[in-house]
Amino acid sequence: MSSVLRTFALLLLIGFLPQLAWSQGSSDSPGNAASSNEPSSKAERKDYCVYEPEAAKANGLHIVFLSGDEEYRSEEAFPMLAKILAKHHGFRCTVLFPINPETGEIDPNNQVNIPGLEFLDSADLVIMGWRFRHPPADAMEHFLKYLEAGKPIIGLRTSTHAFSFPGEAPDNLKRLTWNAGDWPGGFGKQVLGETWVSHHGNHGGESTRGVTETANAGHPILTGVTDVWGPTDVYGINSLPSDSIVLLRGQVLSGMKPTDAPVEGKKNDPMMPLVWAREISAVPGAPAGRYVCSTIGAAEDFSSSGLRRLLVNACYWCTGREADIKPDSSVEIVGPYEPTKFGFNAFQKGRTPRNYD
Repeated sequence: MSSVLRTFALLLLIGFLPQLAWSQGSSDSPGNAASSNEPSSKAERKDYCVYEPEAAKANGLHIVFLSGDEEYRSEEAFPMLAKILAKHHGFRCTVLFPINPETGEIDPNNQVNIPGLEFLDSADLVIMGWRFRHPPADAMEHFLKYLEAGKPIIGLRTSTHAFSFPGEAPDNLKRLTWNAGDWPGGFGKQVLGETWVSHHGNHGGESTRGVTETANAGHPILTGVTDVWGPTDVYGINSLPSDSIVLLRGQVLSGMKPTDAPVEGKKNDPMMPLVWAREISAVPGAPAGRYVCSTIGAAEDFSSSGLRRLLVNACYWCTGREADIKPDSSVEIVGPYEPTKFGFNAFQKGRTPRNYD
């Protein structure tokens, strides 16, 4: 009998130890990646980052960042910007990422799986860096609800062509697509003001300097903004809606350094709009909202303190707090920031949202 009991006890121990190890593993680790119908430790994995302001600085506003582009490293820039806005300016910030559902790792090439879009239900401002995304219809309901409420959006770089829904997608999603016909130019053209057109500067060879639009130099978003430069190129713009307020134009430089001379000739005559603002009803029947589009906005571009200041000012303006904009408010980066050079498949492999806490 004693040998039987010993055997039984050994079997229990063998069965218990793996469960113990599994239950003690971090729910945030890549090995615990899973969809919501997996065991609870996997389902509870946080595929996003939340940055809380200090209680004394909290302004009660919630910004949701939507990262997700294959080339310009929004998955690196957005946590950095969120930390600035939380620590120095009192915004509560949530950053969402494109996630490989099997590994839990950030995968900018995954155009579908962006967990956490339900955070949009409590958002006061959205900052997006999407490129050709097509999340599932149930997840997109949160985005559509936000858009139809007339709430503000700041769209960076590739957000002019944020969506590319396949033919079998519902009509209310296909119309968002960058080259849609029934809602011409989709979300980019109809809401932000332009869709994808072209690389106007030589991509990877001609960098960009932001030049203030003199007529609008007094706009609150430009408060304290004195120098904007980035290594990405100027995007081509066919035309902006008449309500657009151009804040910066993109001067094409002859090289990849901020000291390089402007390119001579037609590329800079006239200079393309680089940053602009709108106050419109983006969707028929929706309240008027505030929208800002900046076609400069890669992770490397945000090494420019001038561009960071412009982004921070835009957050205040979009949320109706332009009276609180100060020319010398802090845009200092919180912690280390070494952005990866832009390029396809150049993202940092193996990272999860926990790398950006």
